[in-house]
Amino acid sequence: QVQLVESGGGLVQAGGSLRLSCAASGIIVSSYVMRWYRQASGKERELVATIISGGTTNYADSVKGRFTISRDYARNTLYLQMNSLKPEDTAVYYCNYRRYDGADFWGQGTQVTVSS
Repeated sequence: QVQLVESGGGLVQAGGSLRLSCAASGIIVSSYVMRWYRQASGKERELVATIISGGTTNYADSVKGRFTISRDYARNTLYLQMNSLKPEDTAVYYCNYRRYDGADFWGQGTQVTVSS
């Protein structure tokens, strides 16, 4: 059974940094495509970053150059390093695994609030 547990969110001033973690069980995060999404209040969930099994990464234009997705094989954990945070980055952040049959697995989310 796949379980994803995010942590690391919080309140930070604009320009600050946070590192989100997504601890996984039931899958090996380094073997699959893993994603970070976010959902701001009143908005649709949007894709923030993707990492594929070979390590290639992709980012939304809005976070490119500021966010870095990575993973730790030994800890079986996905990370999102967020630097130069802006108020518009305020959202609930979710890690995601999409199984071969299209089934999506989500964590409970972690709130990130950036004050101006």
